[in-house]
Amino acid sequence: MDITELNATLGNYILHEPVRAANIFQSVCDAAVRTLSLIAEYQTEAQIHVVLKVTHLPDLPGYHLSLSEFPLDYRSQRLYMMEGTVTAMSTVNKYTQGARFLCSDTKCPLSKDFRYIRIHTPGATESATVRQDFFCDLCASPLKEDVKYRVLGDKQVIEFIDSEALRIFQGQCATNDNYRFQSYVVFLRDELIDRMKIGGRYRVIGIPICGLYGSQVAVCIEANNIHPYIVRSPLTISKAFQKLHSKTLYSPWIFPGILANVFAAQVVPVGLHNTLKLCILLSLVQTCNEDKEIGNPLDLMVLTNDTLIVDRLMRYSICLVPRGVCHTHFNDIFATVTKDELGTGTAIIHAGSALMAKAGVCFIGDINMNKKEKLDHLSSVLESRNTNVFIPGKKYGDYVDLQILISVQCNFWSYIDLSTKKCNTKEPTYIGQMDLSAIPSHLIDAFGMLIYCSQISHMYPDVSLVQHSLKRAVNPGASFSLAAQIFTTQDFEELIAYAKNLHVTFSKKANTLIHSYYLASRRVRTDPNGSKILTSALRHLASMSEAHAKLSLRTVVTEEDALVAILLFEASLTLKHGNITFYIASLLFILFVPYYIVCVCVYIYI
Repeated sequence: MDITELNATLGNYILHEPVRAANIFQSVCDAAVRTLSLIAEYQTEAQIHVVLKVTHLPDLPGYHLSLSEFPLDYRSQRLYMMEGTVTAMSTVNKYTQGARFLCSDTKCPLSKDFRYIRIHTPGATESATVRQDFFCDLCASPLKEDVKYRVLGDKQVIEFIDSEALRIFQGQCATNDNYRFQSYVVFLRDELIDRMKIGGRYRVIGIPICGLYGSQVAVCIEANNIHPYIVRSPLTISKAFQKLHSKTLYSPWIFPGILANVFAAQVVPVGLHNTLKLCILLSLVQTCNEDKEIGNPLDLMVLTNDTLIVDRLMRYSICLVPRGVCHTHFNDIFATVTKDELGTGTAIIHAGSALMAKAGVCFIGDINMNKKEKLDHLSSVLESRNTNVFIPGKKYGDYVDLQILISVQCNFWSYIDLSTKKCNTKEPTYIGQMDLSAIPSHLIDAFGMLIYCSQISHMYPDVSLVQHSLKRAVNPGASFSLAAQIFTTQDFEELIAYAKNLHVTFSKKANTLIHSYYLASRRVRTDPNGSKILTSALRHLASMSEAHAKLSLRTVVTEEDALVAILLFEASLTLKHGNITFYIASLLFILFVPYYIVCVCVYIYI
């Protein structure tokens, strides 16, 4: 913008003819070097290499690149801006940034100077910069490279996909229009190396090039500059939720209780599986924006013999956040390594479902569908929030094996189908305990929340669920309940986006209550083999307390938020280990009475 104000023609060259603009800057630098005698052995303008880095482009349609539009403007070598997500990235390797050539005839005057210098141009391959078929302009003798003057730089290959394709990972059905999302390659060089992370979302300024890479013709982007994509969070919530929140300020429990009751009324009857829906809402507000490191994730594991409803509810819920991914079992959860198809010979890491769900939710589905090796890997990732990718050097043309650590920044949801033969092997030893012998115990402990959802109870007969499903099948877009009409899906999207960005602090009373409960539980649930309560339980309690405060639209975690977290966590421990042996009737009374009041208020409201 500054250059355009000084000279509109030069500004136009930078935007639409960056190669020509670089030549202009090269000539200016050449004049300055000659006039001021800045370089002692300076001979020719070709010794100066100019790279123009553009910070931004005008936010106009003509500067946005869309691969779905035809014809593609990849011949003009002009700058475009594009938004997308990194689906794969290669290891860093070298490329020739510049090379000096000399005439092979020693009697030729051009066998000693710096006349023949080739530098990398946008989109050029290694063979285009350094070749054996160059000839001298003076004597037509072959040119040979002076290897000691070769300048090397770092290069990285990125696979980029349009941001609109993220909804495909959510498992959403396509509309009447047909879409085809295809990834394209972005080349990062020199100071842009490691500026992009796998699974991240970015704005890239670059030059589209169509050329032969390896054995295929492809459209690639030569990156000029990179900016992280920052999602703008809403400043407020819908009027329906504002009105509901203002009427329930006198109680710390009623607002989230009503939210849980009416949530997902578009896919399940109102009041069905309220505990699960509350935990889903708590997990959703514990996601974060992509430009921030995830703080306190909240993972969910559901025990159920009603997998149809649970699966439908979770698939609906992951669409309420921008980065919800539904994992398919023929893909890898984390990452896979293959050889780069563009002819570089290096390894390229492909993002799995969890890495594509960065700052969102990865819905794994039935945990029994995965093999033991994948479950062990999942357990270690849940504990460390990192995954290791091993790249053997011999296989991918390197001398050294690489071990790359990738951060996993998402919440995990899964369920266990109790109706399978695998899950009904023995009778529980303790009252309230579920038979979880089919699933590794360390995997169950790694999940923050364990929830039990039985079949439809007598309060919600099968007829209501059947009627709801039939109405949805006949008229998918209609609302069949008053709750679905008052609180729409978009309202919940705005509420979650607003609540998850609240900055929450812990009160002293909440901290004291959480730590006291944690210490007491460790003392009580201890046997000769050690305590059954892991140290990660404290982190899960803090995460649930923080999530309940956010869902209640508060910025301070109160004692009431900690009580809800303890109630939910105690129910989870009971499913794992059975009821505790000491007398806690008074504690359970304190915990259950407020939620009983919530349920009564919810029914009156509905």
